[in-house]
Amino acid sequence: MALLELRQVNKGYAHDGQPNPVLSHIDLTIERGEFVALVGYSGAGKSTLVSLIAGLIGPDSGSVRFDGAPVRGTSPERGVVFQNYSLLPWLSVTDNVALAVDSVFGKDSAEARAARVRRYVKLVNLDHAANKKPSELSGGMRQRVALARALAMEPELLLLDEPLSALDALTRANLQQELARICGESGKTIFLVTNDVDEALLLADRIIPLGAGPSATLGESVLVDIPRPRDRKALNHDPRFKVIRAQVIDYLLSSAARKRAERKLQPTAAAARTAEATR
Repeated sequence: MALLELRQVNKGYAHDGQPNPVLSHIDLTIERGEFVALVGYSGAGKSTLVSLIAGLIGPDSGSVRFDGAPVRGTSPERGVVFQNYSLLPWLSVTDNVALAVDSVFGKDSAEARAARVRRYVKLVNLDHAANKKPSELSGGMRQRVALARALAMEPELLLLDEPLSALDALTRANLQQELARICGESGKTIFLVTNDVDEALLLADRIIPLGAGPSATLGESVLVDIPRPRDRKALNHDPRFKVIRAQVIDYLLSSAARKRAERKLQPTAAAARTAEATR
């Protein structure tokens, strides 16, 4: 049984009283231990898909199942790291992580909970800054705190919603390598959404492109059969890297072109319907 299954999921939002479809006919399966990356345009519905999996919202139709059971609401089994850090500014690194640990493992002894916090703070290489508050940390360090907090809850599935998108290019590149190390050491099942194809190729076992919106659909899954560990510089000269990159980008570009063509046809179709009605 797959860890996560989405079958024929549709989701939209009303705008000015009119339906605004976001995701259409989404079929997605993630196996235990996989690192899957979803790559798509900004505004196409990537965060909506994360929210559906996390249980923050429900689908309009279709099913979302986790470990065989329908997803109904949030659960610590599905941890989320969002684009913003969402840290409590008056708490230290340790206390921010401890807040999550206490909420999930409140029945454990104080010593066991403290040991768990120390373990995950060390995993993200922040033990030297354990007593610092978010205002004393760089953006990359804050995002590592958010990652430690999510991992410390020991979710079966870790959802990463463009966690590096707000960082500058150099910090993002460094943290991508850190993320590869952390995820490898944690052994978690991971679902990353990003608009950076190269980031997905560096980190994931499998890439799924999300077409342009509205009514975005998933493209064919692409296996990233490049040995680990992956070096960013070496990847640029890897023939397989170039093939996969081109395949994903071609799908995204062709999807955007189809949506543009559809939008151009819509006024013509509407005018034809109006003319027919007035005859």
